[in-house]
Amino acid sequence: MSGNVTSLFRSTAAHSPSMAALARESGEAAGAGPVDFCIPCNPYFPTPAMFDEMAGRLRDIITYYPSSADTITAELCSLLQLPPQCVAMGNGSTELITWIDHLLVRESLAVPVPTFGRWTDQPMETGKRVDMFPLQEAGGFALDLARYAEFVRARGTRAVVVCNPNNPDGGYLHKQALVQFMDAMADRDLVVIDESFLEFADAEAEPSVVQEAMLRPNVVVLRSLGKNFGLHGIRFGYLVANPALAGRVRAMLPKWNLNSFAEHVVFMLRDHGPEYAQSLHQVRRDRLEMAAQLSALPGLTVYPSQGNFLFVRLPVGAEGTAVRDRMLTEHRVLVRECGNKIGSSSRFLRLVVRPQADVRRLVSGLEQVLYGAGRGAAVPGPATGTGYSSGTAAVDRLMYETNGSGMRAITAQTAGAGAPGLAAAPSPGTGTGTGVPLPAAVPVAVPVAPAAATVPGPPPVPQPVPGPQPAPYPGPVPVPHPAPVPQPVAAPVPAPAAAAYPPPVGPTPPGVPARGGLTAAQVRGTNGLESVPATGWPNAVGMGRAG
Repeated sequence: MSGNVTSLFRSTAAHSPSMAALARESGEAAGAGPVDFCIPCNPYFPTPAMFDEMAGRLRDIITYYPSSADTITAELCSLLQLPPQCVAMGNGSTELITWIDHLLVRESLAVPVPTFGRWTDQPMETGKRVDMFPLQEAGGFALDLARYAEFVRARGTRAVVVCNPNNPDGGYLHKQALVQFMDAMADRDLVVIDESFLEFADAEAEPSVVQEAMLRPNVVVLRSLGKNFGLHGIRFGYLVANPALAGRVRAMLPKWNLNSFAEHVVFMLRDHGPEYAQSLHQVRRDRLEMAAQLSALPGLTVYPSQGNFLFVRLPVGAEGTAVRDRMLTEHRVLVRECGNKIGSSSRFLRLVVRPQADVRRLVSGLEQVLYGAGRGAAVPGPATGTGYSSGTAAVDRLMYETNGSGMRAITAQTAGAGAPGLAAAPSPGTGTGTGVPLPAAVPVAVPVAPAAATVPGPPPVPQPVPGPQPAPYPGPVPVPHPAPVPQPVAAPVPAPAAAAYPPPVGPTPPGVPARGGLTAAQVRGTNGLESVPATGWPNAVGMGRAG
């Protein structure tokens, strides 16, 4: 592959170039591109027979209008056993992120970083303040929900995002701890749980919080279809919320915002539940085998993941952009270098889980690029100019491209006050792994919450170390059964700045609707709101374990 294709990476601010762009630049024929360890989608679905069926109907699919979004959504809801009133489908999850930002985020949004770039970039583009909570490399990039809640209250942030599993590291939060966090954030305008990669998780039998989201007035769950169905190019995804929130988004979407390919795939799925469940099982098995092989490479660190990708730290001295470019040009393997992700650096790669034949090619290429005789580790010379995708650039965006003073100011302020629970600003060369000093904080008057009550959270992620075994996954969280929720008031009242982390509460009891939402009984299928379950297809809670 021609070396000039690597120039495409320098023109993309927060993402990798598309496969189509790489093919055009390299002059390769369609289907002859590199082995793709960059785009995180399911390599086992659709099946070859399903692709043949779509190819046979291609003329009709691209010639005629699709059905309305309501028709396609109703079919998806019947498969996933969700009430259509609680669902809005979009032209990819990114379209839904855009509408969530425009309609539901008023002034500020809290986001752990590193994470999916649109959660930081989209609200900044519309003038919102983005409060970024750095996930620490020393802690395996695990998200401590109690400390995150303290951070949200100290900053006074009105909307909150959690990605589960997180992209790019694959970190996972157990369902019960996440439900407690949702209830602790009941006085916020909005809580978004992005479950775009959750169907690849196997840490729990029923990991999704979609049922709990429908009972709460301020929670939205975002789900992807392109990733788990292996069809990024179709662009379809959906959100789940109480009818009031889902209806606000649905009312703004065009009548034909879903294309005919999306319709065709959704209506094919009813007959292919077992194949889909098997594809998820194969991805989970491949993840373990791939982690073991990568962990055997000297100096390479593999972090625990519940997604269909692995986050790896390169050996000391190796630089991600040079590794990425040489893997592409010398070995025709495309990897995701993470230096342009806020909170990450060029020492990290995200590698998509693929079949073992492809993994052997990846490992062979990495061995030659990192340790090859006569070349040494992939370390760029002093004049190569890789700052466009360096850890320094990521830290600069974190500190300066927000509409507030960012994390440094609040950590400095709270550290001076002795408030516990907030992550201290990393010292040069530690924490986020950037190896550069952070700029001085600008003094800002910020309300600071007192010490929070201890709340059971997710188990700590074991600190990853290189070795021949894949990183272990956390076990179930021992959390006591919560108390029932009293009748909610007509509108949530913001808690004062000094409020402590609220105690955990349980789901709304039957017969008590959340504001603008459903009762627990309705969500469980009474009163005609839940569609007839489809036989053999995994529902939205079981995530692929049926069939």
